[in-house]
Amino acid sequence: MKVDWWLAGICSARTFTYTVAMTYAAALPILQLEWGMTASKAGSIASAHQIGYAVSLFIFSSLADRVGPKPLYLGSVLASGFFALVFAFFASGYLSALILYTILAFSLGGTYTTGLMILADQYPARKRGMAAGFFIASTSLGYVMSLGLSGLTIPLGGYRLSFLVTCICPVVGAILSWATLINTRVSPVRRQKKHRFKKEILENKPAMLLIGGYTFHNWELLGMWAWTPAFLASWLAMNGTGELSSATGFGSYLAASFHMAGLIASFTMGSLSDRLGRVRVIMILSGISTVCSFVFGWSIGWPLIVVIGIGFVYAFSSLGDSPVLSAALTEVVTPSYLGTAFGIRSLLGFGAGAISPLVFGVVLDWTNPVRMDGSYYSSWGWSFVMLGLAGLCALLTAFKLGRIHKE
Repeated sequence: MKVDWWLAGICSARTFTYTVAMTYAAALPILQLEWGMTASKAGSIASAHQIGYAVSLFIFSSLADRVGPKPLYLGSVLASGFFALVFAFFASGYLSALILYTILAFSLGGTYTTGLMILADQYPARKRGMAAGFFIASTSLGYVMSLGLSGLTIPLGGYRLSFLVTCICPVVGAILSWATLINTRVSPVRRQKKHRFKKEILENKPAMLLIGGYTFHNWELLGMWAWTPAFLASWLAMNGTGELSSATGFGSYLAASFHMAGLIASFTMGSLSDRLGRVRVIMILSGISTVCSFVFGWSIGWPLIVVIGIGFVYAFSSLGDSPVLSAALTEVVTPSYLGTAFGIRSLLGFGAGAISPLVFGVVLDWTNPVRMDGSYYSSWGWSFVMLGLAGLCALLTAFKLGRIHKE
């Protein structure tokens, strides 16, 4: 089989760029102790990061319809490399981390939908699910690297060493992005007078359902991503695995393995939807992830092998529909309004993903009025149930979309 070196290049660049994405989540139990943060306060940093990401996606996606996605993408990867280093060197407490992690998210946001738009321009619809799947899978590989490096460095040098090591990688990602795209021609977008925002997006029922489904999808997925490393660290600490730093490091390794499941899901589910249809794959995956959300948090006292098994299925199903949702949107919106559609979707989706970790943390504090030994939480079920409710809404949205397709 011929290797698509262009796709390999842009996906490799994305992997290195997103190696910074789980840096904060991996070190969260340590940061809560050293920075004196409650779960609500800790969740607010993750939420601010997602808010910055959502606003960035909306701005850059909308601009891409006017100036083209390529210059915005290349500028954003350079900014991501710079601000990742700033975060590594200067984040030293709640306020500084809140500000710098939000700025970093804003720079990262310019690389997502613009990248998908570039892919949509380079690949026909019959291969678009595959291309989007590889692109999103490369993000998961970045999360795996982020958590793996954090798991290695936190026990050796604390959160500071973890920050330094993971934040160097976006610089590599910027170099690879420029090397891959510098000679790539992206077709200019020309809007025709007959195309109007209200008609092309707001009155486009399939597009609005896909945007709604993505919003619920992100609430579940990003809440799970933000808190799963801490959940695993709590399981390990409760079961006598060692001191909190060791449990946090090992918890990062386990969370990284979950992202490997998500990586496989992105590789396979996008291509599968090219064959079986977008709606069918979305319904299956959202149904499975909803069940996992309702179950996973209650497994805190179960055998580790069972927790890992549920976690693998959870990670696979919750991320697997992401490339499918993206590919589907490119097929129901006219190209001249695709950036705007992605922008609205991103603002709502990552806005929901911003609120989700905060709500999760509030419920966690509410259901754990007294933290055992002051370092970890023992009750997680209701927090994960909050994610499952969004998963259920995503399933119902997919069902309605399927009915429209049958009409």
